[in-house]
Amino acid sequence: MIFGPRRRLPLDESTKEAPVSGIKVLVAGASIAGPALAHWLRRRGAEVTVVERAPGLRPGGQAVDARGVAKEVIRRMGLDAAVRVACTDTAGAYTVDVDGNVLETFRADDDGGDGYISEIEILRGDLSRVLYDDTRDGVEYVFGDRIAELTQDADGVDVTFEGGDRRRFDLVVGADGLHSALRTMVFGPHERFVRHLGLVLAFYTVPNEFGLDRWLLDYQEFGRSAGLRPVRDATRAIAMLSFPAADFDVDYRDVAAQKRLLRERMAGFGWQTPRILAHLDDTPDFYLDQVAQVVMDRWSSGRVALLGDAAFCSSPMSGQGTGLALVGAYLLAGELAAAGWDPEPAFAAYEERMRPFVEANQEIGRMHVTSLEAPAPPAEPSPEPDMEALMALVERAINGIELPGYDGVRDSGAPTGPPIMPAARP
Repeated sequence: MIFGPRRRLPLDESTKEAPVSGIKVLVAGASIAGPALAHWLRRRGAEVTVVERAPGLRPGGQAVDARGVAKEVIRRMGLDAAVRVACTDTAGAYTVDVDGNVLETFRADDDGGDGYISEIEILRGDLSRVLYDDTRDGVEYVFGDRIAELTQDADGVDVTFEGGDRRRFDLVVGADGLHSALRTMVFGPHERFVRHLGLVLAFYTVPNEFGLDRWLLDYQEFGRSAGLRPVRDATRAIAMLSFPAADFDVDYRDVAAQKRLLRERMAGFGWQTPRILAHLDDTPDFYLDQVAQVVMDRWSSGRVALLGDAAFCSSPMSGQGTGLALVGAYLLAGELAAAGWDPEPAFAAYEERMRPFVEANQEIGRMHVTSLEAPAPPAEPSPEPDMEALMALVERAINGIELPGYDGVRDSGAPTGPPIMPAARP
């Protein structure tokens, strides 16, 4: 099924002219990284096709955040207002004990809106819809299909789709997530790049029979957790469950097996967990997967590159997966246009700019998982954390990358409103 016009060229909003580069780019994946990249490629003058194996946009999903420099990318896209309208409007979060008594409080305006609860917090599916609506009139979207095979030479990439179509592109970008089929096809098996962090997360929609009112609730004990997140529709909530798992061999596409595993691992857990699990079989959007990171020496090979979780997943525990996708999309498109669409220098510049930012966020993700591990009787007291070093790491993970203006590079759009400055930190 195809949404949007096939092979229709986007228009320059200021000159009403078609793109001039003549570059054809295929993007695999229509969640967040793919449509974000399509936005910037279109503005830089490329003709973009996005292919997505699902039959349409996937609704719901976990809440994702935009912090620091990622908020500036959204502003430069001209989507700040649209994104904020679709946000969850979460006021903050309470950590609670087994009886529901509040232990800690975190507010959405903490740390200038870049704290534990971000001021820009939006369901993954809602952000995907904002990005799709922004690009669908100038980008070709092909749903219900995928890349079956590709071969590349010095001048382009020949792609065969599972549906039988064969086409040639100048560049191909994989933005198809942690389980990227394109990464496996071009770079090697999944196991070579994916690092399981020993935790499993599950998310799904439940009726709001818990009295949630703009505040997230989170209960943790002995390495497991259960939580409830409000959404704009006050009749619904998002359930969040996690448990430790040193090994994880359940097929990410086998939903029945995933639900059995979740029930087994969360059995006997307190607070509201039994009521949350009672809705497991009637939820419309169940998701469960390992908490993992993708670690690669290179994110490109010839005329094929990777973006977002496919290239550098930092895991949901970093809180920055969406930020990495948005920033990476801006830089990848900008570097390609600045290099005259020559992939070798463009991909090298993209990787050089992004890698320190990625590594800081991956370190945050690993530290967060470690902090959730069930405590064991220590042989000696744990040393106090170096708070100065930790805050410096957090700052690098949120704002530690420069966004070039790409002056002189074709841009058919213009940002609205003043630049978003990094939040001041204590």
